[in-house]
Amino acid sequence: MYAIIKTGGKQYKVQEGDIIRVEKLDVEEGSVVEFDEVLAVNNDNGLKVGTPLVEGAVVEANVLKQGKSKKIIVFKYKAKKNYRKKQGHRQPYTQVQITKINA
Repeated sequence: MYAIIKTGGKQYKVQEGDIIRVEKLDVEEGSVVEFDEVLAVNNDNGLKVGTPLVEGAVVEANVLKQGKSKKIIVFKYKAKKNYRKKQGHRQPYTQVQITKINA
C-alpha cells in the first residue's frame, strides 16, 4: 500500500515505515503530523486517484528531527567586470516517519 502526498510544493510517494525529508514544518520533534493533501492511494482495492485530492484520505507521520541540509555554495561571476559574489545556503528540513495511511 502506498500513497502520493503533497507538502511544501513537492510530491512524495510514501509507504508505511518510510522515513522522508520534507520542507520545514512548524511542529516539534516527537509530535504527530497529518498530511491531508493526498493525491492518490494504492491499496488492495486498486489505485484511487483524486480529482485533485482523494476525499477522506489522511497520512499520519511522526516527526523525528528538525535540521539543516549540507551547505551548498552559490557563486556568481561576471567575466572581465571584477564581479564575484560567494554565498552559502543550508536548506532547513523536517524528517518524518510515515506511520499510517488512512484511505
